Amino acid sequence: MSDPAETSPASTPADQTENAEAAPETPEQAMERLTAERDDMRDRWLRAEAEMQNLRTRSAKEATDARQYAIQKFARDVVEAAENLRRGLDALPAKAEGEPELLAKLREGFEGVERSFLGILERNGVAKKEAMGQAFDAEYHQAMAEQPAPEGVEPGTVIQAWTPCWTLNGRLLKPAMVVVAAKG
Repeated sequence: MSDPAETSPASTPADQTENAEAAPETPEQAMERLTAERDDMRDRWLRAEAEMQNLRTRSAKEATDARQYAIQKFARDVVEAAENLRRGLDALPAKAEGEPELLAKLREGFEGVERSFLGILERNGVAKKEAMGQAFDAEYHQAMAEQPAPEGVEPGTVIQAWTPCWTLNGRLLKPAMVVVAAKG
């Protein structure tokens, strides 16, 4: 095996004189160079710290959003069940004097189930917003039709709501299907 010193090029006297001819760094130049390096490193460190803080903040927000909105698909399906329960209650004959006791008890029972169901939804961040009589808001309402405004009703007002608006922790889950009073 050959000696590493033999395979590497030897430094020549010319190389040594070039290094000696280069002006040595003065203390002031060394201080300026070190100060510039320090400032560069501090700047890079501050940028890295800011980036890490942004990452922590973004991660915390994403985790919070994931907790709050992970049930969005499930909530949308449950809202359908709540709307169907309301449709069933609306299909019952209106309360009347002398109606059969069984019908009155069924109506009261279903209304109790609906109140309980809506309470459970609200405790879990699902809120129902009625649209009837409100000004049309494209963020929460989906206009299905326009009709001439009845007397005393401002144009652009919801005059009929087929379904209510549903939100999950303030975020739109399902828009209200509405009929809006036409302008002019």
